[in-house]
Amino acid sequence: MDFELLRTGLAEGLQQLSWLEGVAVLMGIVSVYFSAKQHIWVYPTGIVSVLIYVWICFDYGLYADMGINAYYFGMSVFGWYLWTHPQEKQDTLPVTWLNEKGWFYAFLIFLIAFPALVGVLSEFTDSTVPYWDSFTTASAFVAMWLMAKKKVESWIFWILTDLVSIPLYFHKGLLLTSFQYLFFTALAIAGLLSWIKATQSHAKA
Repeated sequence: MDFELLRTGLAEGLQQLSWLEGVAVLMGIVSVYFSAKQHIWVYPTGIVSVLIYVWICFDYGLYADMGINAYYFGMSVFGWYLWTHPQEKQDTLPVTWLNEKGWFYAFLIFLIAFPALVGVLSEFTDSTVPYWDSFTTASAFVAMWLMAKKKVESWIFWILTDLVSIPLYFHKGLLLTSFQYLFFTALAIAGLLSWIKATQSHAKA
């Protein structure tokens, strides 16, 4: 890895940083932290971040990512409701693993979303990265849906989304956002380990 390039990119990103992107980055990091901790503040902080990124992605021509941030908003409201309205005899919604049916639906969502997004971006927009943009969006569709249901596997899809988003945003000149996704990757790995531990604690209860 070229650390000098990363250092230079971060410095340039800070110079070009708008206050709006700064707020979005900060709220995004705080939201991922709260998610790993299973804290309900994951949703209000995340909502602030995604609404800002709807505008930023539109301005930079990342139309699929603009759509995913709009989707995040809707799923944040849905997840906020699920986390605060657990089933009867449960104080909180527990962290659980996907079953075979859940995996089927997860892959189905991805396999429908990816080619559909590629087609829309290629045909109806001036996107210069239709496949790249669509891949991160499709995987994030799955991740957000699974997170709302508190499934461990949501972190696997977040890690995949984050790893591909790092070079995507760097390529588009959103350098600080690119570094944000690098940090997100580390947080997602920590979140995965934390939620695995939570399932073990729940099984012993």
